[in-house]
Amino acid sequence: MEEKKQFLCGVVEGFYGRPWTMDQRKVLFQWMQSWGLNTYLYGPKDDLKHRLLWREVYSHEEEGQLRTLIKEAQSRGLKFVYALSPGQDIVFSSSSDLTLLKRKLRQVSDLGCQAFAILFDDIDHSMCQADSEAFSSFAHAQVTITNEIYRFLGDPPVFLFCPTEYCGSLCSPSVSKSPYLQTVGEDLLPDITVIWTGNKVISRKLSADCLAEVESVLQRPPLIWDNLHANDYDSRRLFLGPFKGREPQLRSHLRGLLLNPNCEFEANYIPLHSLGSWYRSGKEERKDEECEYCPDRALSVALHDWMEELNQPLQAGRQSSRADQRSSVQTTRCKTPDRPDCPSTLRGTAVVDRLPVFPLNSSSPPTSPTKVKVETEGEKKRSNQPQGPRPSAPAGGGRVQKAQGWGLCGGKGLLSESQVRLLVGLYYLPHEYGLSGQKLLQDLSWLKANCHLVSANSKKTAPQKIDEWRGRSSRVLSLCEDIAQLHCSVVGGANRAVLYDLYPYVWDLRNTALVAKAFICWLDGRVLSDSSTLGTWKNCFHLCGKTTGADLLGVESEPWAFKGGVSGEVQMLLPIGSSNELFTHPPPLFPTSRLYNIRPYHTKDKLELYRMVRQLHLRTQGGQESSAVHPDVIGDRCLGPCLALSPEYCFILEDELGVCGCVLGILDVRMFAKRCQASWMPAMRDKYPPKGGNTHPTAQDLIQLMEEDQGEYPESLLFHFPSQLRLDALPELVDISVSRTLLTAMLTALKANGSQGVFCEVQPTDRQRLEFLTKLGFLEILRGEARSREGVVLGRLL
Repeated sequence: MEEKKQFLCGVVEGFYGRPWTMDQRKVLFQWMQSWGLNTYLYGPKDDLKHRLLWREVYSHEEEGQLRTLIKEAQSRGLKFVYALSPGQDIVFSSSSDLTLLKRKLRQVSDLGCQAFAILFDDIDHSMCQADSEAFSSFAHAQVTITNEIYRFLGDPPVFLFCPTEYCGSLCSPSVSKSPYLQTVGEDLLPDITVIWTGNKVISRKLSADCLAEVESVLQRPPLIWDNLHANDYDSRRLFLGPFKGREPQLRSHLRGLLLNPNCEFEANYIPLHSLGSWYRSGKEERKDEECEYCPDRALSVALHDWMEELNQPLQAGRQSSRADQRSSVQTTRCKTPDRPDCPSTLRGTAVVDRLPVFPLNSSSPPTSPTKVKVETEGEKKRSNQPQGPRPSAPAGGGRVQKAQGWGLCGGKGLLSESQVRLLVGLYYLPHEYGLSGQKLLQDLSWLKANCHLVSANSKKTAPQKIDEWRGRSSRVLSLCEDIAQLHCSVVGGANRAVLYDLYPYVWDLRNTALVAKAFICWLDGRVLSDSSTLGTWKNCFHLCGKTTGADLLGVESEPWAFKGGVSGEVQMLLPIGSSNELFTHPPPLFPTSRLYNIRPYHTKDKLELYRMVRQLHLRTQGGQESSAVHPDVIGDRCLGPCLALSPEYCFILEDELGVCGCVLGILDVRMFAKRCQASWMPAMRDKYPPKGGNTHPTAQDLIQLMEEDQGEYPESLLFHFPSQLRLDALPELVDISVSRTLLTAMLTALKANGSQGVFCEVQPTDRQRLEFLTKLGFLEILRGEARSREGVVLGRLL
């Protein structure tokens, strides 16, 4: 009897997704034992939505794995609770269904399991005709089956029941008046524990008053299934913050508390460590300050302990098997009502067990990841030096200098405590952000609201106001740089297990920060104020301002009401924040630790860009450049008009070695064409005059192309798509998402100054660029009608 009264505190694992590896579970059990946690609830994987797992007994191999898992948990002093969810299509009145359910649970019992859970969460309340005739209510059917199974298993000391109404928001009409809960409280055997999540599926806080109400209806203290750190409902969020919002004194109102953690194993160190601190503080009889539970203090202690773990040379999944084993894709597994479809775009690509870090002069991944050479420290230093120009780099030293203020970030290093604190602050808890996340969003919101202070056509502004704006922008830019360095350190760190689990999230945040940083830099002196006929800065943010997480994430809202966390909030603070296809895409299979920066174009970049496009042109021609051709011809044709007449919509991509790509935009194509005819083309004719009646044939052809480039587009096109993506001269990148991020920065600037749509002309044979733009939401508008030569015009609304 005493064992039944023990408070159950531990972890839930394995529901609705890929279970952790056996190596990971062994580490989990070690953590739990050292932190004082005593219960592990295991839910087997169920791949098919409408297939009853309990209809199939385990194979001999599966039986052996489950027996090992049970013994491993028990050897650590942990209660192993086996859970099944038979509610999808069970016929409660069917004796054969009941026999199959008993058979499956008896098999598990014979393996040594002594604790069980029957779960009826997230299922349809309706019953079939046979069940309606046999039972007075849905609750009556569930309770009858549960009681019989409980007796069949010999009244096990731990037996859990999860009702269909498992939180306050799901109860009809309320917790105290719910007929369903009243039936459960009255008819369920008293030694069966009922699972509860709180007022919500993901409760921000648990109060004694609410728990007392539930206890009164259920006629027993509930066990809390805590979804505080569950993240499967949002593929862009992790929850690395401490266990919070549950006072240890609540234990007197509960039979236990089980934490449903992050899907990613390595993300759960701080949540479980702090849960152990919470549990131990509730057991202490002393009430001095050191024994009281403080989430911030628990976070500091857990983070200190985690630092050693983070910098260990662990393999992905903590597996000791061969490096060429591949893992399965990550899927979702959190308890949410109706389980809404949440496409896990960040986990849609299989990831190799060992993720290589490429040297900085690499422009493409190796042919086989199993043949990646492990570099020594000396080799890393050599690989960080330029080994000759990349295919997209100019000869002659244009790329041998590092970008100002940048340091090389290659090889394996250690994550610093400040970087981990930054990571935790950005991925904190479902209903709140940490200090770094709060500061980022507060400063971005202020910069957005006060961008008129630095607009291109604003009236005279007080210098102190401008200084304040630039001071805040400097803080945002610095934090974005810290995020880029964090991404670099995670990729280049020794702990590949951490990289495997956390990379999709830091990669997503890095890309969002790149766009935000480029946009903040662009705002200063380039955005048009609302007084302009073209400037619609305020209007373009009108909808975004009403859909930020700050407005939606309240005590009464579930966290999935606004997805994306800090990344999503930063995205929504940008003019094109509603265009999810520009921000969410799968991470590269081979992460690279190269640092990138995206910024507005400066006049000093012109020479480097001209060199870059000349090299690209020579590659496509497959020959050497003639000495008779002016070196600026290619640059003048491809880049010159935009750099001269529309420089405010040109963005530069650079890495540690300097400029490596650019993208150009035109806000108003009609006006741009007129300016080209009035000033640019006459300047080109003067720059390349005929010599002896003829210019060089190649130069002459290119000048003719310049004139064709300024050809007219149909008015029907320009009415909906007034802006143009003129050129995206991009390098060959291991991380192709950087190209997408660069283009996103340019589209953000166009939208901020009033553009409603943008188009781009692509040759029909350029399949790679067509596919690239199509994935970013561009659709074919015209084919072969915009110019005299063949071309596909793709457009997208902003």
